[in-house]
Amino acid sequence: MGHHGWQGNPPGTEDEARRRIVEAATACLDRAGLAKTSLSDVAAEAGVTRQTVYRYFPGLKDILRAVALAGVEEFAGRMARHLAASGSAAEAAVESVVFAVRAIPGEPHMGLLLQAGEADYFTDGVLSPLAFSFGAGILRNVPVDWAAAGITTEAELQGLAEVLMRLFLSFLQYPSTPPHTDDELRALVRRWIGPALRS
Repeated sequence: MGHHGWQGNPPGTEDEARRRIVEAATACLDRAGLAKTSLSDVAAEAGVTRQTVYRYFPGLKDILRAVALAGVEEFAGRMARHLAASGSAAEAAVESVVFAVRAIPGEPHMGLLLQAGEADYFTDGVLSPLAFSFGAGILRNVPVDWAAAGITTEAELQGLAEVLMRLFLSFLQYPSTPPHTDDELRALVRRWIGPALRS
């Protein structure tokens, strides 16, 4: 593995090299914003050439995606804490959609892809088997009786996670006009998702 530059401190592994490029991109975005961040800026911040960056990422869009996805774990932790107060499976499902629709656009890094018009990159990350499994893990840890709501297998929990993620993604990409308030969005999702989660 080539280690040109790296400010005199070459990474020990391919994964570390990617992580450091993502960290450099994050620093550029935090300092200059999305519109003023280029692949050259990221390379300079990491202390490498553009060609070195291209060894790890095909282009700036791919780096942006990695930056956005790096924020997923922290975001998921906040969602899990929000859902912990849910009193039922239906409430947990409804609140997961409302939380995601309200929180993601304001996320400093996860919201980047939507702001950049790179919805396809965001969609690819959210609508993947890995994302559905991750979503199911969040739901599994909510202290509600999923079995009483008819969710008895891992496949069913992943199926519910997929439906909820597709739902919040739709609201994010195609907002209602006029925009729903939180309570309106809650009522809408509860009306159509709630009956499927009642024993």
